[in-house]
Amino acid sequence: MNTWFASVDLTKASLSTQIPMATVKKTVRVAAAQMTSVNDLMANFNTCSRLVQEAASAGAKLICFPENFSYMGEKSGDSVKIAESLDGPVMQRYCSLARDTNMWLSLGGFQERFDDTHLYNTHVVIDDTGMIQSTYQKMHLFDVDVPGGSSYKESSFTVPGKNIVSVDSPVGRLGLTVCYDLRFPKIYQQLRFDQKAQVILVPSAFTTVTGEAHWEILLRARAIETQCYVIAASQAGKHNEKRESYGDTLIIDPWGSVVGRLPGEDLVLDLLHLFLISSECSLIHLLLPADRFSTGITVADIDFSLLESVRTKMPIDKVKTQTHLTKPE
Repeated sequence: MNTWFASVDLTKASLSTQIPMATVKKTVRVAAAQMTSVNDLMANFNTCSRLVQEAASAGAKLICFPENFSYMGEKSGDSVKIAESLDGPVMQRYCSLARDTNMWLSLGGFQERFDDTHLYNTHVVIDDTGMIQSTYQKMHLFDVDVPGGSSYKESSFTVPGKNIVSVDSPVGRLGLTVCYDLRFPKIYQQLRFDQKAQVILVPSAFTTVTGEAHWEILLRARAIETQCYVIAASQAGKHNEKRESYGDTLIIDPWGSVVGRLPGEDLVLDLLHLFLISSECSLIHLLLPADRFSTGITVADIDFSLLESVRTKMPIDKVKTQTHLTKPE
């Protein structure tokens, strides 16, 4: 199974160092998926289906997928062409998958049709009966000139959402965001303090340049300042000649510790190099097939006793309600 090397070895190591098992009283397992979506709806669904099965086998109740899980076009207009409503065949296929596997699905970055030339970038949460429980439309659109020459203008084909959304689930109260929202702390503050989120989901497709510079720093900051678990499922690797994503799917606890990680390509290649210079060369081909470097799951336990402990010992919510900022005279 392609996740054994990444999500069992590395995740267990981080869990054992960050959360002593003796402190775990009430936990529920979650999974975060990493994939390299392409411009083929059925190929991406088959990948998602396999990863859902792996997450279910690992005991997870929820699996989170990255932005553009169902489709990654080569040009911006490609996504508009395949966009459809939530009751269309693509989303209904994922609803059936959730029902058949008895799993909750977080599907970030679905191309929901708005009109002939625009779409919503919609985060969809499906329960284990196959019903859509909640949707969030991405509010902050990626209009950026990335250092190195690449330019993106998501607003040219995407309509921004207007509402901040959270939803109850078996793994806690979920706060829904998408990718570029990560750079805007206010939405995360509102999810925690106004909507009582316990777990914040950040399905993403960070570029390699921005990912290397900011990905983990931003995610850990959001976890620390909200005292929430953060699950950040990421696209990884080369989708086509024009698009490459950073990877490094993470699960972070309310103290800011990484408790689940699925390496992006750079880390996997570094680990592969270490194996190559060891005596385990024959094992490499079994554990790390080349076409699976960027695809798999990482799992971690949402520990509600840890969540409560962090919030009780550092009650920032109470300080926040007593603080009133005033403008200087």
